[in-house]
Amino acid sequence: MQLYRRIIIVSDAWVPQVNGVVRSLQNLQKELALLGYDVEIIHPKLFFNFPCPRYSEIPLALPLGGKLGQRLSKFDYSAIHIATEGPLGLAARAFCIRNSIPFTTAYHTKFPEYVEARFGLSAKWGFRYMRWFHSQSEAVLAPSPSLIKSLQEKGFRNLRLWGRGVNLDLFKPTPYSWEDFCEDHQVMRSKRPSRILLFVGRVAVEKNIEAFLSLRCPGLKVVVGDGPERQSLQLRYPDALFLGGMASEDLPRLYSLADVFVFPSLTDTFGLVLLEALACGTPVAAFPVTGPLDVLGERGPGALDRDLETAVRKASSISREACVQFAARHSWRKSAEVFLGELESLITGISLDVSLQEG
Repeated sequence: MQLYRRIIIVSDAWVPQVNGVVRSLQNLQKELALLGYDVEIIHPKLFFNFPCPRYSEIPLALPLGGKLGQRLSKFDYSAIHIATEGPLGLAARAFCIRNSIPFTTAYHTKFPEYVEARFGLSAKWGFRYMRWFHSQSEAVLAPSPSLIKSLQEKGFRNLRLWGRGVNLDLFKPTPYSWEDFCEDHQVMRSKRPSRILLFVGRVAVEKNIEAFLSLRCPGLKVVVGDGPERQSLQLRYPDALFLGGMASEDLPRLYSLADVFVFPSLTDTFGLVLLEALACGTPVAAFPVTGPLDVLGERGPGALDRDLETAVRKASSISREACVQFAARHSWRKSAEVFLGELESLITGISLDVSLQEG
């Protein structure tokens, strides 16, 4: 029996932001709709908001005067899921606790490590906040076994595995010639490089992108994405090609063109782009850390090594067909069903009325 027909998801990250959290929630919303569920996303643009310092493209909401509670009170919903730990997540958490409403949360982002990398604040303070934030959650949904193990060691409770998927209708091997690439991106090179190495993601310090750009491997390095470090990195690495941000629909051609997809991050909780690249037939080179370890394991079509240059060399010999076959096992439908399972096993139904405290 399906208990829940309307689900509220509160997230500080939503379109037009481009990141793994937003893409995960978009795909979750789509799959839940196909399963007959109405999903309402509560996001920053619904409230007064201001740009996040040093990340101006990220709006931070200020749901003052109990406006979040007022909005939630308008809905007849069955479950609340808090996706992020920002201002909206905090307001939703307070609302639920004040009204004795059970809720689930998700650990999408290594927030303490990001803050330490960006601002120099010790990660231990971030973990204190994150432990407190998730302490009242009925279930803390995390994307990978290694992340769950790490969080358990840091004192987190009620952790559940909620894996991610890939849109196999969009991400698949797509013919794209070197000549077409040069024409599309005004690249003045007549001959295809010996090897094309691709990075897709936010161009920011927490992505460890310099580990990719400083590789001494032969070939062309292509960077897809935008972020606060793009301008300075373009000046420091003039031989790399920076294409800026791109729509998801344009990525399959670039993944398919690349010989190796390089994932230098040390702080991602999963790495959706890993599955996207594999689905397009492109082998992965990465460090053996949370994310790549969980996606690829010991037998996946990628190369994990503490020396990224070694990983690139190993990945270059991996079968593209093996990559496609591996990615086909990961679907967003399965991910959505796991999400629903956690809600149905932990929440026994909620009926809101106007008497709830809005705070």
